[in-house]
Amino acid sequence: MLPAPLRMRSSADFALTIRRGARAGRPTLVVHCRLVADRPEPHVGFVVSKAVGGAVVRNQVRRRLRGAVVEQRGSLPLGADLVVRALPPAAAASYATLAEELRTALAAAARRAVPPASGADTVHP
Repeated sequence: MLPAPLRMRSSADFALTIRRGARAGRPTLVVHCRLVADRPEPHVGFVVSKAVGGAVVRNQVRRRLRGAVVEQRGSLPLGADLVVRALPPAAAASYATLAEELRTALAAAARRAVPPASGADTVHP
């Protein structure tokens, strides 16, 4: 289970992170990373479309990705919004494969992420 403070809930945050965040792709997933100035903790969201499989398969992939994020919680960039998007090959991938590809994609996306300008890209409710 992903702790509540780590969850991304706002659709505006999802859209901004996907549109303006740095992207790193792997065969089973894509990670989008957008640095946010006003927050010390990261927020993580998941996108698992119907292209990945049926509901059971999508939920299984989402659970595996959530577990991998919790395992790698210490290496998440502080103050970042992260969106992990599963690709169709994720349905057949093992947990170890997903975790390793998440680790490498996360590191690459974090390296490419641009520090935010003051007040830029903030979402106000």
